[in-house]
Amino acid sequence: MAKLPKGELEAAVMNVLWDRGGWLTPGEVHDALADHHQLAYTTVMTILVRLCQKGRLERERDGRAYAYRPLKTREEHAAERMGELLAATQDRPLALSYLVDELSPADRAQLRRMLRSRHDTH
Repeated sequence: MAKLPKGELEAAVMNVLWDRGGWLTPGEVHDALADHHQLAYTTVMTILVRLCQKGRLERERDGRAYAYRPLKTREEHAAERMGELLAATQDRPLALSYLVDELSPADRAQLRRMLRSRHDTH
């Protein structure tokens, strides 16, 4: 079991929270990750606190511990990240063109329907 870089560890923790839904304690997240990653409980706790400080999670008391849950769905987070990456490029139309080229025909058709729908309502 290789050590994960911080970004990958944060992603693994977020995936557990999204997959399980609801509020999870650090112990529950740790247990869910234990099958694939050898992590200390304190490492999981640190990642949860860090994600909370970044505004990606909210937390509430659950007995002596805290329980955590994502503030956004996986899909909302993915859309936000795509927007951040697009904003970081120097040529947005070119980046969008490459994105559309990477989409499957079904995804391109879905995007056309969504854009048409938004155009019709505005």
